[in-house]
Amino acid sequence: MPMLPLRPAVQTMKPYVPGKPVSDVQRELGIADLVKLNQNENPLGPSPKAVAAAMQAMVEVHTYPEGSSRAMRQKLAAMWNLPDDWFIIGNGSDEVFRLLAETYLEVGDSVVVPDPSFAGYRLVAELMGCEVVRVPLVADTMDLPAMARAAAETGAKLIFLCRPNNPTGAVFAEEAMRAFMPLVPSGCLVVLDEAYREFDETAFDSRALLDIYPNLIVTRTFSKIYGMAGFRLGYGVARPEILAPFYTVRDPFSVNNLAVAAGLAALDDEEHLNRTVRLTREGKAYLYGLFDRLGLRCVPTQANFILFDVGRPATEVFDQLLRHGVLVRPCGSFGLPTCLRVTVGTAGENRRFAEALESVMK
Repeated sequence: MPMLPLRPAVQTMKPYVPGKPVSDVQRELGIADLVKLNQNENPLGPSPKAVAAAMQAMVEVHTYPEGSSRAMRQKLAAMWNLPDDWFIIGNGSDEVFRLLAETYLEVGDSVVVPDPSFAGYRLVAELMGCEVVRVPLVADTMDLPAMARAAAETGAKLIFLCRPNNPTGAVFAEEAMRAFMPLVPSGCLVVLDEAYREFDETAFDSRALLDIYPNLIVTRTFSKIYGMAGFRLGYGVARPEILAPFYTVRDPFSVNNLAVAAGLAALDDEEHLNRTVRLTREGKAYLYGLFDRLGLRCVPTQANFILFDVGRPATEVFDQLLRHGVLVRPCGSFGLPTCLRVTVGTAGENRRFAEALESVMK
């Protein structure tokens, strides 16, 4: 059977490379006791209340989900003090990015992205046959003035921002954001990805920014601090006139009942969230000390991971850490061939990583 011709955009795309699954590593290396610190997951797992809610929702899994996830939108509306039509619930925030692209982008449009940052921004732009304009980071975070200039010069339709940035964990100030937004051309949407916002200890009021700037979209996820990556649940916040067309484009049942039930319960479990924040803060302090002892540069982070430079090809260190039963993320795909990114784990996991890294670096 002859192959069907691919769209030109798909022919040239490079697929997203996720962190290596634990099952693959265990099978390949015969390691049963593996410390997984490569995908920025919550080492405590999901809230027990979220798990219980999902189990309870199982009895209705034979029914289709309510298409707009109304209960979740109403819950978020109360938390953000906004009407519920300011929210779109997605199959992870990844779906919100894709909906933005499918709704607003056409072949030949320009999309401005920070570099390095999360590959999902590039992928949704390339899928639509757009030009991806990469703007290098400055001091490990977004160069906002340069991104605004790039948008003006190319007539960009979308600008993606990531705060805290992945993979660096660095942030820009709210004052910088307020100076940046008026420089963005009219007709250009600004997407502020706050996947790691709950770990961030700096002052930044994205809710207030939504009131001021009608072209701003804020996205959040349940995959990180809420420990629900496997449920695939995220959301976007923006003016209703921006979000309403999404319902024409989206799969009406992309968000399942179990995810919504778990998410509603997770939002009520502040104790679990606070435990995660404390664990992450303590773990970061421990790992900063480790990198200092080993003389390795790392980026101070406001997320639940740390980027560090091993001063040689990072894949070599990655492979050796694997043989010690520790899985981290090599950052060559981000254009950082000598860097690794490690998720902050439990105290025991952090010690395992420290012992393995010290052994490897010696």
